[in-house]
Amino acid sequence: MDRNTFTGLFLIMIVLAGSFYFFKPTEAEMKSIQERNTADSIKKAGGSATPAPAATIAALPALDSAALQGPFGGNISGTVQTSVLENENLKLTFSNKGGKILSVQVKGHDTYNGKPVILFEGDQNKFGLNLNIGGKIVSTNDLYFTATQNAGSINMRANYSADKYIEYVYNLQPNSSQVGFNINLNGLNQVIQNNTISLNWEATLLEQEKSAKKEQEHAAPYYKYVDKNPDHLGVAKDVKEDLKEGKIQWFSFKQQFFSAALIPKDAFEKGDLEVKVLTAPGQIKWYAANMIMPFNQLASQSYSMNFYFGTNKFDTLKAQGHELEKQVDMGYWPLKYINRFIVLPVFKFLEGFGWNYGLIILILTILLKVAMSPLTYKSYISMAKMRILKPEMDEIKAKVGEDNPTLLQQEYLKLYKQVGVNPLGGCLPMLLQLPFVMAFFFFFPNLFELRGESFLWMKDLSTYDDFIKFGFNIPLIGDHLSLMCVLMTISTLIYTYFNNQISGATGQMKYIGYIMPIIFLGVLNSYPSGLNYYYFLANMLTFAQQFLIKSMVDDKKIHQTLQDNKTKPAEQKKKSKFQTRLDDYMRQQQQAAQQKKNK
Repeated sequence: MDRNTFTGLFLIMIVLAGSFYFFKPTEAEMKSIQERNTADSIKKAGGSATPAPAATIAALPALDSAALQGPFGGNISGTVQTSVLENENLKLTFSNKGGKILSVQVKGHDTYNGKPVILFEGDQNKFGLNLNIGGKIVSTNDLYFTATQNAGSINMRANYSADKYIEYVYNLQPNSSQVGFNINLNGLNQVIQNNTISLNWEATLLEQEKSAKKEQEHAAPYYKYVDKNPDHLGVAKDVKEDLKEGKIQWFSFKQQFFSAALIPKDAFEKGDLEVKVLTAPGQIKWYAANMIMPFNQLASQSYSMNFYFGTNKFDTLKAQGHELEKQVDMGYWPLKYINRFIVLPVFKFLEGFGWNYGLIILILTILLKVAMSPLTYKSYISMAKMRILKPEMDEIKAKVGEDNPTLLQQEYLKLYKQVGVNPLGGCLPMLLQLPFVMAFFFFFPNLFELRGESFLWMKDLSTYDDFIKFGFNIPLIGDHLSLMCVLMTISTLIYTYFNNQISGATGQMKYIGYIMPIIFLGVLNSYPSGLNYYYFLANMLTFAQQFLIKSMVDDKKIHQTLQDNKTKPAEQKKKSKFQTRLDDYMRQQQQAAQQKKNK
C-alpha cells in the first residue's frame, strides 16, 4: 500500500468516526424511534397503537397563518368524510374534500370477474372549479366542503366569507341514471376575476370486461358541439384536443359498455379534452376535461347540469336525449344507417319474444339471408354461365395465345356479347350484400345486450370464447384460440371450395379465396363470439341456399340458352346496361386500332 492510499483511508476513518459522534441521536429521538417501532410491530400483529379518529384518513399538512386568512381559508384543511346516495340504478359515494362524486357504482351489472361495476373511484379522480381570485387560481377540488344530506340530495358548501360561498347540489331521483348537479356561486361575482370559470374533471376509468385491449379500443372521450353530430378523440394513442369549433353541448368519458357524461343546461363556451392509454392492471384509460363556463360579474351565478352514469345500451342512451346514443359505434357510412334503421329494429323486435340471444342471432341471420336470396340466386346463375362458357373461352385462348392479351380480351368480349353474359354478374350481387356483412362487424362488438349472455359453450357473446388458452402469445393469434372463430374459418374455407366449383375459378383467384379466411382467423380470434357465430351461421345458410338453387337449375338448359343467343339477330337481343357499355368499349377499341393503322 503506497503512502497516498494509506493517507486517504486514514482520513476516511476520521470522517466516519466524527459522523457517529456528532450526529448520533439524542435520548429523546431514541425514545421516539423506539415508540414508532413498537407501534409498527403492534400494527403488523393486527393490534392498534393509540387509535386515530375514525374519520381521519391522512395526516394534515402544516398550514401557515397567511393561507388561513386567504381565499376560502377556513376550507383548506379539514377531515375527509363521505356520504352516499343511491337508487335502483346507481350508488354514488361523495367526498366533502372537493365536494365531488368520489365513486360511481352502476347497480345490476358485474364485471367479467363478477365484481360490481365501478366506473371510477379514489383520490386520483378530480372534479371541481378553477377560480381566479386575487390573481391566484383556487381549485375547489382541494377545498373541504360542509355536507348536508337530505332525502335524495346532498348539498356541499365552501364559505369564502359569511355571505359568500360556493354550493354544489346533487339530486338523484328514483329509477334514474341521471344525477342533477347545480353550482351556486353566491356573492362571488365581484370576487372572481377574468369573467371566466374553468370546470375540470379527471377520471381513471377501470377495467370492466374480459379483454382490456378490446375495451381500450372501444373507449374514448366523446363530445358534441351545438347543432353538430357527436365526435370523439382517437382510441389508439394519447391525445389532447382543443374544442374551439363552437359551444359544447356535452362531453362523455366513454368505455366499451358504460359511460360517464356531463350535460350542462347552457352549453360550455369552449374547452379541451385529453386521453391517455394506461398500462397499469385494472385500468383502461385516463380522461381529462377542462370546460370554460360563461361568467357575469354583475350578478351571482348559478349553473344547472346533469350527469349520466350508466350503460351504453342504445335505447337507454337515446332516452337521455341530446343524441347520446350516437356514442354507440354503428360503423361508417352507409353501415351505420344499415345498423341503426334495419338491423337494430329487427333485433329489438326479436328480443321482445324473450328468446336466448343465440337463437335471436340465428333468426336474424335467416331473415337477412331470405331478404338477400334474390341477389344470391342471380349471383349463382351468373357464375354458372361463366362456368359453362369456360370450355369456349379455353378454345379462344388456345387459338389467340397468351402473347396478345389485348386481342384475347377483345375475343372474350365478343363471346360475352354473342351469348348475352355479363362477366361481372356474379360479383355485383355479392358486392350489394357486402355492406350488410360489414355492418355486423360493428354491430355485435358494440351491442350491450350481448354482454354477459351465454349460448352453448360461449359464456359471454360480447367477448371471445377462449376454448384453448396457450399461456403465451402467438403472433397473429394471441394467447388463446376461439372455438367459434375456428368453426367460422373452417366454414369459410368450405364455402370458398364450393364457390370455386360453381364459378370455375382458376389460377391465382382460386387460391386467394383460401388465404383470406386464414388471415381473418387471426383478426377475428379476439372479437366477440357473437360476431363469429353470425359469420358461421351466414356461411351455413349460404351452403343451404346454393344447394337448393343447384337442385332447381339445369346447366344443360343454361347452355342451350347461351347457344340460342348466338343465333339471334342483334336487333332481337335485349341489351343490358353492361352490353351497351360493352358495345361502346368495342367501338372505341376499333376506332383506336383504325387510327393507329392510318398513321
